[in-house]
Amino acid sequence: MSKIKLYYDTLSQPARALKLFLLVNKIPYEGIAVNLGKGEHFQPEFKKINPLKKVPVLEHNGNLIRESVGILRYLSRELDVPDHWYPKDSLQQAKVDEYLEWQHLNTRLFCAMFVHYKVLRPSFSGEPYDEKMVSFAFKGMQH
Repeated sequence: MSKIKLYYDTLSQPARALKLFLLVNKIPYEGIAVNLGKGEHFQPEFKKINPLKKVPVLEHNGNLIRESVGILRYLSRELDVPDHWYPKDSLQQAKVDEYLEWQHLNTRLFCAMFVHYKVLRPSFSGEPYDEKMVSFAFKGMQH
């Protein structure tokens, strides 16, 4: 099997999810850190890897795959991973796909907002968190 490369930053939830997927499934890979905080994703070298200037990106067999959901589907089809990650049955795949498509603007959005307003922004600004935004994000997480 050709070496897998994963371009990531641990600030990116989708990149962290893919790193965990690779680790849990004991899939060997080379992790290539892209420091978003330093703007490394805007550098010309990285723009060749992903013109959208985002992580994660997976490189395998000379191909570049962008976006976490596409990467997960690719890995599940190409490698020997347990069926519970992404079932081979079309109906079961459709049910997983339904959630994967939905979660970006629901589960992930509100959880990311909560962490941003409750933890990250106060840590970087030194100011107290915005209770209104934290409450809004928390309510979104509950639905």
